[in-house]
Amino acid sequence: MEEKVALVHGVKDEFGVSVPARILGLSRSTWYYRTRQRVGYEEKHQDLKEPLEAIAQDHSVYGYRRTKTELDERVGRPVNHKVIQKLHGLWDLALLRSVRTPKPGGVREAIEAAGNRVNLLLAFGEEEIRPFEVLYTDFTEVVYRNGEAKAWLIPLLGHRTKKVFGWAAGPRANTALALAAWKEARENLETWGGSLSDVIVHHDQDPVFTSYAWVEELLRKDGVRLSYALRGARDNPEVESFFGRFKVENHSLLLDAQTLEEVREILSERIRYYNRERRHSSLENQAPDTFIRSLTPES
Repeated sequence: MEEKVALVHGVKDEFGVSVPARILGLSRSTWYYRTRQRVGYEEKHQDLKEPLEAIAQDHSVYGYRRTKTELDERVGRPVNHKVIQKLHGLWDLALLRSVRTPKPGGVREAIEAAGNRVNLLLAFGEEEIRPFEVLYTDFTEVVYRNGEAKAWLIPLLGHRTKKVFGWAAGPRANTALALAAWKEARENLETWGGSLSDVIVHHDQDPVFTSYAWVEELLRKDGVRLSYALRGARDNPEVESFFGRFKVENHSLLLDAQTLEEVREILSERIRYYNRERRHSSLENQAPDTFIRSLTPES
């Protein structure tokens, strides 16, 4: 019945209600009654639409049971599984979960055509990378609330300086979060004397980093060069090493955080400590900010 109501709803602007309803064996009175019910139900649960759509896209193999667990965590309250099943039908979320992977877009096609050349760092060989020349980035999961909740952290880490030039944390690893981190990194690079035209940002081929929005902002607007790992995390060891150290050192602090805002406050403080105070053996036991200042001594 719901499927018939939805089909009539989809064509009513072009063909009206009477003809498609008659073809489907549905009376007009039944269609209007069900439509009013549907609209009321959708309005009642409108706050669940965005998280349910996100879950359908992020976890395409989830049925209603695993979706319920994920949804309960995201909205902070239990949601009846029958509500989830009905909303899946009303909002066609099953289609999102079953949709095939789209064909490569223009960015992906360019990456595939370039082959090994997309990893710009291979061209350096043994040549020393200049202080502001290469930034590494990726997403990592951060667990908090005693392991019951998770957030995503994305930093932009300098190769030579070890400085975190920018970062962002949020509930999902998406392009908006990555661009927020880049905005901070761009401002800090310019503050510390870096030239965007000399910068290479290196990362894997995650859909965020091959998205039009990411390439448009960094490559076309800001003039930086983008470098793509050929073997995922294995071609991005600098940022993976940073994640390992940073998360181990701050594990207990993050576990104690109860909200995403608390997580951000902790990350802000610990990244500030990392940049300004934490000594690095590769920097002759200096903190990143101290090391950068030593490169351009005051006259």
